[in-house]
Amino acid sequence: MSVKHPVVAITGSSGAGTTSVTRTLQHIFRREHITPAVVEGDSFHRHDREGMKLATDAADAAGNLHFCHFSPEANLLDELEELFRSYGATGTGRTRRYLHDDEEAEPYRQAPGTFTPWVDIEPDTDILFYEGLHGAAVTPTTNVARHADLLVGVVPIINLEWIQKAHRDKADRGYSSEAVMDTILRRMPDYVHYICPQFSRTHVNFQRVPTVDTSDPFIARFIPSADESFIVIRFANPTGIDFPYLLSMLHDSFMSRSNIIVVPGGKMELALQLIFTPLILRLMERRKKA
Repeated sequence: MSVKHPVVAITGSSGAGTTSVTRTLQHIFRREHITPAVVEGDSFHRHDREGMKLATDAADAAGNLHFCHFSPEANLLDELEELFRSYGATGTGRTRRYLHDDEEAEPYRQAPGTFTPWVDIEPDTDILFYEGLHGAAVTPTTNVARHADLLVGVVPIINLEWIQKAHRDKADRGYSSEAVMDTILRRMPDYVHYICPQFSRTHVNFQRVPTVDTSDPFIARFIPSADESFIVIRFANPTGIDFPYLLSMLHDSFMSRSNIIVVPGGKMELALQLIFTPLILRLMERRKKA
């Protein structure tokens, strides 16, 4: 952790909705004239797209049918921890980009599914901002979480997460329902052992809970909308959180526990703004004083 060079990490599995939270935080950065060093978790996968296929085939042949991007061995967690530590200490560190598609790859004249070369983060950024699978990861040899100043978990209830993943994979990747289910089953052991425990280490968790039937996520025709959901927001340490103000601004919200506020799904964007603006500005004020 660092006062002068703060690290903010958004963590959640694929399909959880981390991108929506990221957009809001980036809007806060622009509005408050904060310059972030943005790091995508995909950049710290160990293998590129083709290499991951080969590594998965090799794992299957060896009897490991659960190897996936959730697995610690499929990621460069030591390098990720070093980035967080280095940035906190010096304001810089080494990172790279994963090029997801032709549009991202074209400026680099590389094939999609590959990594750019490692580079140093540009000097004079105000904050390191990470979004990915392992922002609060802890393994027997690695502790990424301890270097973050603000950890945010994004985790819809599991059936909703599966619905979102199924719709995305079918629409964007052409997967069949059977292929989506196979992927979910392959990932389950590492989801339980390495993804879920991260949400006990985060400072704030956002969990979307639908108010419609999601009993069988694999036959759902539609993703429950924001207006068909509630957002359960949990603060690990509620000290300094102005709950009366949040309740007055977020109509139809209520407290379910002393550290949990429940917000209508349609007000998530406003909730994110109200919660994170003072938290980010507090980090920046500490940075100035340092």
